Amino acid sequence: MQRRKLGKNGPEVGAVGLGCMSFGGIYGATDMAESHRTLARALDLGVDHLDTANIYGEGVAEEVIGAFVKDHPNRFTIATKAGIKNKPVRGFDNSPEHLRASLEASLKRLGVDHVALFYVHRREQSRPIEDVMETLVRLKEEGKIGAIGLSEISPATLERASAVHHVAAVQNEYSLWTRLPELGLLQATKRLGTALVAFSPVGRGIFSSTPVDPARFGEGDFRRLNPRFIEPNFGYNSAYVAKFSAFAKARGLSPATLAIAWTLARGDHVIPIPGTRSAAHLEEDAAAAEIVLSPDDLDAIEAILPVGFAHGDRYSEGQANGPERYC
Repeated sequence: MQRRKLGKNGPEVGAVGLGCMSFGGIYGATDMAESHRTLARALDLGVDHLDTANIYGEGVAEEVIGAFVKDHPNRFTIATKAGIKNKPVRGFDNSPEHLRASLEASLKRLGVDHVALFYVHRREQSRPIEDVMETLVRLKEEGKIGAIGLSEISPATLERASAVHHVAAVQNEYSLWTRLPELGLLQATKRLGTALVAFSPVGRGIFSSTPVDPARFGEGDFRRLNPRFIEPNFGYNSAYVAKFSAFAKARGLSPATLAIAWTLARGDHVIPIPGTRSAAHLEEDAAAAEIVLSPDDLDAIEAILPVGFAHGDRYSEGQANGPERYC
């Protein structure tokens, strides 16, 4: 597994990480044993960066990881997040009290005394980002976190935050069908020595080897309300993706492997974190780190999936509450 740095000061992690949202049941009921098989396979493959959050299953994902790392200490570089409050209604709290309490609870569930990277999951717009950064700097100085991250922010917010302290990583959805980071965030992270941690590089499953069937989404599946998976958008998107899948398979690759390889090719500071709790799917994901795409390959992919091809917004109105919009 090739290595990439989480920010200009490190640490180095496998170029492909593992998003652990599915460990919390977001895409269907979670299974501890299956998740642990995936984590064990991750170690075999050199996938040593885990990304989770306190709201993934309301702590379940962190508990799943904690139960595994208890028997495999110091093998993973773990990132977690806080700042979203889902009860009684969805909102955001970046106060020192909330971030500290959330982090302490996460550390307890994970069974560790610190995490390598701690993100503000969503920015609370009424609170200056400079004040939030001061809170994160204090947590870093106390040794509770190794580095600071921000999620779903604008390039302008990153610039302001970086004036206070280095931001090791910015997390944003980035894939062949979600290319918003190219309108400033990809460039700003590169300039500032910040890793761009790309979640959902497989398009929430649209680029998986097995065709997605929205009719089979479970009751709690995030995608049930996502515009891109609702007709007529889904039909249009599926037609585009079928051509991409054929292109990948003609080259002996799974569409997931090729989609992640494309993300890796966007910059040496980009670290995709595909989400899965399947060891077999993780093998396909990790294989992307061995693929080198030529300029001709990239041109061919662009012709099949031109920028902006996706029908429908990446979030519903309710889901869009939180990410900073820009451009």
